[in-house]
Formats: sequence, C-alpha cells, structure tokens
Amino acid sequence: MTTKLHEPLLVVEDSNEDFRMLQRLMRRMAVQNPIHRCTNGDEVLELLYQKGSDASGLCHPKAALRPSVILLDLNLPGIDGRDILERLKQDRSFCEIPIVVFTTSSNPKDVELCYQKGANGYLVKPMDAQELKKTIQAFVDYWLEANTPPVLD
Repeated sequence: MTTKLHEPLLVVEDSNEDFRMLQRLMRRMAVQNPIHRCTNGDEVLELLYQKGSDASGLCHPKAALRPSVILLDLNLPGIDGRDILERLKQDRSFCEIPIVVFTTSSNPKDVELCYQKGANGYLVKPMDAQELKKTIQAFVDYWLEANTPPVLD
C-alpha cells in the first residue's frame, strides 16, 4: 500500500467502540499512519495548541501535533465537533488541514452547516459493518493515499 506513512491522522471520537472498530478496519487496510485520538473538543484544542512548562514553571511551546487529516465526530462532550470545525477553519495555523466529518447524523442541516464552516468532507457512519468497511476504505483511499495536501509548516 502506498500510504504516506509518516503523516499523522487525528481521530476525534468519543465512542470507544467506534474508535476500536475504526482502528481494526484501518489495520486490516494496512494503514500505518500514526493515529492520534481525542475524545472531546477540549482535548483537540489542547493537543493542537500544546504549550508546556519546564521545571522552572516557564511556559514554552511544545511541538504540537500537525495532523495531515482530521476525522471529526460532531456529537462530542464539552466543545462539540461543530465548534471545533469552526475554530480550526478560522485559525490560519490550521485552516488548511483537511477536516472530514464522520458522524451518525445524516441531517441535511448538519451537512450544510459543516460545509459552510469549512468541512472538506462529510461521511455518515453506517450501522452495517460491510457499509462501514466501504466508507472507511473510501476515506483511506482518498485522504490517506490519493489526495495531495498542502505542505504544512
């Protein structure tokens, strides 16, 4: 498989079951990209805007994660996926990172809102295992293999 192995993927998913299924499917598809997970919006912001402090207590920027793609659930505890999408797409540091919404909601209002806020894709989580496999395969084929993202500094 010609997956760009070094490019990290950020999965924002609060359901352990959904995340395990996603991981299992990606392993079977030979995806070797590092997969980072956040379970809520606060964790996403903390991970992407990471700042640390050294032993003296002085703050300094740490190397924050620069995912090549973010797979984002909408319904999250705390800051929800819609707000995360809007914040990241309005931030010059992150606006070029593709964000693909991956949610159970097929509500046309959610779809429209997400595209208005800058989503690069919208995938509805199918309940059927075979359909889920097809959806994840399409995501992997396009976003992790075929797509050429901008060079992010």
